[in-house]
Amino acid sequence: MTEATPQADITLFLASSVHDMKNSLGLLGGMVEKLVAELPPHSGADRADYAHMLYELKRINDNLMHLLTVYKLGNALYPFDPVPTLIADLYADLAVQNRVLFSTRQLALQIDVSADLTGYFDVDLIAGVIGHALVNAANYTRDTVRLSARELGGALELRVEDNGRGYPPAMLLDSRAGLTGVDFFSGSTGLGLYFAHEVARLHRNREHIGSLRLENGGTFGGGCFVLTLP
Repeated sequence: MTEATPQADITLFLASSVHDMKNSLGLLGGMVEKLVAELPPHSGADRADYAHMLYELKRINDNLMHLLTVYKLGNALYPFDPVPTLIADLYADLAVQNRVLFSTRQLALQIDVSADLTGYFDVDLIAGVIGHALVNAANYTRDTVRLSARELGGALELRVEDNGRGYPPAMLLDSRAGLTGVDFFSGSTGLGLYFAHEVARLHRNREHIGSLRLENGGTFGGGCFVLTLP
């Protein structure tokens, strides 16, 4: 029997710790959502504080989910399982999961997708990518976020758009620019973008490979997160 190396032991310990933290944050997020639902409609600063708390909890929980999934992908532990999926159902589920965040922040969520548009992908992975982009857009938009999808050139294009100030120029030149370091002022590690790129690349159809791009403009003139799947 081969003994586990110290590096393998610490990696497994970290993965287990991330899993436990993710579960605890999920419970805490549920408690905050319950508190928000019990607030009177005109709670002023209290409601704004809860909205910010809920956003941060969702963001951290997403990052832990991404970290754990990256670990599983890197160790061939993730059961990659593409299946035919209605995009309208995926978007509806994401809207339900984030309805308290959007209502607390008084944001509108628009969904524009044909009822019969179908994609072939790993639902959990794509939900993780689009869900994280949706939470991110809720933080940077002025008041509206839009989920849309369409077939384009034989590929499926999933878009998350907002009416905020848009992405910084460096990220527009190369969406992987956010992966190269850590921003200690914003707390960004680039993990969300790394996860999105890796998930996109997992989806292949012959010579076609999924991709991610960031742009400004779209329907509202703000930031556009665009995931293309073959």
